[in-house]
Amino acid sequence: MISRLFGMRSERKVLLKNTIILYFLRFSTYFFGFITVPYQTRVLGPTVYGKVGAAMALMVYFQLLIDFGFMLSGTQEVAINSENKEKVSEIYTSIQISKLALSLISFVLLSLLCIFVPLYREDYFFYLLYLMGTVITGLVPDFVFRGMQAMGAVTLRVVISRLIFTALVFVYLKKPEDYLVVPILSAIGNLIALVWAIIYLKKSLDISFVRVTKEKVLSHTKVSSSFFLSRIATTVYTSTNVLILGHIAPYSRGDYSVSNKLLTTGQSALTPISDSIYPYMTKNKDFKLIRKILTVIMPVIILGCGIAFVFARELSMFVFGSQYGGAGDILRGMMPAAIFTLPEYLLGFPTMTALGITKHANYSIYISSMVHILNLIVLFFLGELNAVTLAWSTSVASGVNLLYRAYQVRKQWKKMNDKEKVLSEDSKALLSKDEEKEI
Repeated sequence: MISRLFGMRSERKVLLKNTIILYFLRFSTYFFGFITVPYQTRVLGPTVYGKVGAAMALMVYFQLLIDFGFMLSGTQEVAINSENKEKVSEIYTSIQISKLALSLISFVLLSLLCIFVPLYREDYFFYLLYLMGTVITGLVPDFVFRGMQAMGAVTLRVVISRLIFTALVFVYLKKPEDYLVVPILSAIGNLIALVWAIIYLKKSLDISFVRVTKEKVLSHTKVSSSFFLSRIATTVYTSTNVLILGHIAPYSRGDYSVSNKLLTTGQSALTPISDSIYPYMTKNKDFKLIRKILTVIMPVIILGCGIAFVFARELSMFVFGSQYGGAGDILRGMMPAAIFTLPEYLLGFPTMTALGITKHANYSIYISSMVHILNLIVLFFLGELNAVTLAWSTSVASGVNLLYRAYQVRKQWKKMNDKEKVLSEDSKALLSKDEEKEI
């Protein structure tokens, strides 16, 4: 049925296989998260879990710094050179070296932050533990697996690392004072994933570390810099909101963190589609498939978000506990952003890279981030800056991002069609002239 719906050929079958595998990986993450996150929120309570949420929000910045956009640029480079193992090994080595350097910079930046900002100073060791786990996660070379369209290889290691983390959480997290075990156990699970990935690449895919020049490392880093800027800009209307609340309304950080957790979980349910289709679109430029995916999936998303909007309070209390009823209004404000997610993803790097307008995928994020900042400034001076208005402002920024991408895709598509029409007319004219000469 799926094959008939999407008109399967060999390339699409590989895409479908990778998408299904990514969904299995995502499902395993949800399954273990569904077990551990509600347990954490109940054991730690809103105040301490708000601290955990703030640490996770801060780590997003370091995660983006360490990744530096390599998940996109590296995936694209590996996909293009997937038949050349020597070239893939060179890309792999160069990016990993760059990530190690960025990890050292991250430790320095965190230390400076904790020295000069009292809000973070008292929990320096806690943030340091989280950063260790973040560094380990950042070094996992998923960009190679995605570029090689070999996502089946990572299934076992993800499930095992998640299983270990989940089991240890229930063993060691018993009271609010045990909150330090959360980043420690997460780091252990991530370390297992990293070691396994490196061994698998060498033994099964014949991809290993090779000698590279400094120029190669800098070259790959430079290529990825535009992707980094766009991804760091995205955090202005995601993780930054949690940090802002830590200064203006620390009592609401817990409610906002759990609402944001539900939103990001829903958005993560859609990332396997985007992650698997990005290398596929880089090679095949299959624009009809994008349209089919949106036509089939968007009605389901709109229906699900509508139900979540109506029962937001009950959903928050059911998942995270009776103490989180205040998260309902915040979650409602985030629902439009949830609806915009899939078209944002698909019309972004997968479609725009295939159309040759990758820069506009970055521009859209810059513009929506500036809109979000402007909204926050206006709300602040009006005295209306709080968790609920932050949530709605996030949805507004996502809407601006989607509108810009849709406009640029439509504009480029029209330009390409007009060009093809002109070429077709020129070909017909030449053919007519040739026929006249023959007569």
